[in-house]
Order: sequence, then C-alpha cells, then structure tokens
Amino acid sequence: MTRSQANMALNQRPLLVLGIMSGTSIDSVDFAVCSVRECAIVLRQYWQAPFPGWLRRRLVEAARGDSRSHELAQLHHDLGRFYADEARRGLGKRKPCLVGLHGQTIFHRPATHNAATFQLGEPAYLAETLGVPVVNNFRAADLAAGGQGAPLATLFHKVVFGEIGRHVCINNLGGISNVTSLDWRRGQKPNISAFDTGPANMLIDLAVQRLTQGKARMDADGRWARKGTVCEELLAKWMRHPYFFQKPPKSTGREMFGERFLVPALSEMKRRKLSKFDLLATFTELTARSIVLNYRLHLPAKLERVILAGGGAANSFLVERIREQFGLLHPGLMETCEARGWPLQSVEPAAFALLAFYRFIGKSGNMPATTGARRAVLLGQVSGKC
Repeated sequence: MTRSQANMALNQRPLLVLGIMSGTSIDSVDFAVCSVRECAIVLRQYWQAPFPGWLRRRLVEAARGDSRSHELAQLHHDLGRFYADEARRGLGKRKPCLVGLHGQTIFHRPATHNAATFQLGEPAYLAETLGVPVVNNFRAADLAAGGQGAPLATLFHKVVFGEIGRHVCINNLGGISNVTSLDWRRGQKPNISAFDTGPANMLIDLAVQRLTQGKARMDADGRWARKGTVCEELLAKWMRHPYFFQKPPKSTGREMFGERFLVPALSEMKRRKLSKFDLLATFTELTARSIVLNYRLHLPAKLERVILAGGGAANSFLVERIREQFGLLHPGLMETCEARGWPLQSVEPAAFALLAFYRFIGKSGNMPATTGARRAVLLGQVSGKC
C-alpha cells in the first residue's frame, strides 16, 4: 500500500482490513474482515480456524514454559504459516489492503521492573501470501512506554459500543476476563477505564482438559458446572487473591491464572472430596464473582448496561451466574455483542484490524489512562511492502 492510499484511507473511502486473533485459551484462531475508517468499523466477514492437535500441543507447552529456544523458533514459523494458510483459505477471492495480526501470547508479565510480553507467529508468511503489509507485535510499544501492554481493545469498544448519555461496560470473556467501562453521561468525551478482572474461561477449560485427560476441551454451555455445588469455603479463599484488589491499570494471564492456580486447586478438590462437577461449579462462580467484585471496587460509576463478548458469553450457565451476581435481572441490562451484529468471538480480531488501520495512518492506538503508559504511542510493527 502506498502513502497516497494511506491518505485516502484517512480522508475518503474505508479500507478493507483483516484482523487475526488467537487468545489465551489456545483453542482456535479468529479472523475478521472489516471495512475501517478512523471512527467507524463494519464487519464484512468472520470465520474461525481451530488449531490442529499437533500445533495446539506445542503452543500449550510454550505457554507453560516447557519449550527450548530452538523449539520456540520453529513454532514461531510454523504458526506464521498456519495463519497465512487459514487466511488465504478463508478469504477466497476477497483481497484486504492490510492485516492486523495479534499472534499467540505465550508470556505476559507487565507489572515488574523487567516487564515482558511475547507473541508467537511470524508475520512474513502472511505478508508474502496475501501481498499486503501486516501489522504485528502490538503490545511491545505500550510496554516500553511504561504501560501494561493491555488492554488494547478499548479503542474498538469506544468506537463500536459507546453510547452518549449512558454508562456501558463491555466485558470480554476469553481465557481472561477484561472490561472496558465507557461512562458517557457527562461531557463530550467518555470517562474510560479498562483492565483485566481475572479468569474467565481459562481455569474452567484447563480443569476440563485435565479431568478428561484431554478428551474434552471445555464445559460446553456450563452443563457440568450446572450439576455441581459451589464449595463456598474454597471460593472464599480464592476470592482473597490479591489481583482482584489491585487497582487498575492492570492485566494478567496464564502466568497467574493458569496451571499455577489449577494444580493446587485440583489438590484441594481431592482433599475435600469434591466431584468434577463441584470443582467446575466453583471455578465458574469464581469467574462471575471476581468480575462483579472488580466492578464494585474499581468502577464507581452506576452501571447501566453490560455487553458480553468472547467465547464465555456462549456459556449460558456462566452468563446466568454473572447476571445474578450483578443483580441485572432485566434482560435489556445485559446482552451479548451478537445483539449489536458482532459474533461473540469477532470483537477481538476486529479490534486488531482497527489498531492496524491506526498504525498505518500514523495514529496512536493505546489509551494511556487504561494501560498505564506514560504517553500515547504507535502500536505495532509493519512487515511487508507498504
């Protein structure tokens, strides 16, 4: 894409941008093709590509820290080729002008003096296969500016879901739960807060995989958790986790709420003679209550609407528990992003399509008030011909 085309993108017609996201659950890749302007984005196509078993196993090992350096290098390129093959297959004859590639996070530790984040997936294969520039490595610039490198979907949430005169919260239920609060009840600009609240699907999924020896990957629609009884004593212990009480900006991941949390939880399960249903019910309740606790501690504004996105929003039992904890019993006060025309798992890839567009037109994509960065910065590095 030439600079004149970039100027056209900024001033005239929208650009067609492909966003690609694979989250902390490490189960599949989400692709979203969007028409993008600076302050508007429209979904044109969405599809999902499950990771083949051989690739998923290696990604999980990498996220656990079980891979050696040469294995990581090989995986980085194998994943890049997988992204490119699935993008070409899903696009068919459609031709985007630009790609935003998040990549697969295998390490994210932001709140230290030697903060680091790392996403796998070599972008050169997408650039070569599609013949367009690819923006990737979005989180590093914010981290270098003193931020958490997350959350980065806030800009998209503001553009798509913000409502003048209302306080709206968008809560993505992926492996990790993150919220964007858009309080637009006063003034021309919303008061924005965004942060990770803690686990969403991650502990539930990991427990299912461990308890079934990998035969199942998730508690589909919460059917197993619905059969269980919450262990209130164990839940009370978990709810004292210091992360929930940490003030934003904050972000978390598998390093805190992955196997490190799961293994002692499984030991507690055996010691207390809990069934697998009880454990999953308790993990599900942990997600619901920790979300609501974070809202009450860190979002003082009166809540008027919650929009749920991500794979966890398809878990009706989890949604029921969140709704009851909030006390949002009126159907109109809590809805999924599907009601707004966005499939549950399309929001995150679309967010990186928008961020890629911002990078290409030379505009910052982070919001320092939410990530903790010292300043607004350009997010992402560009691979391929511009």
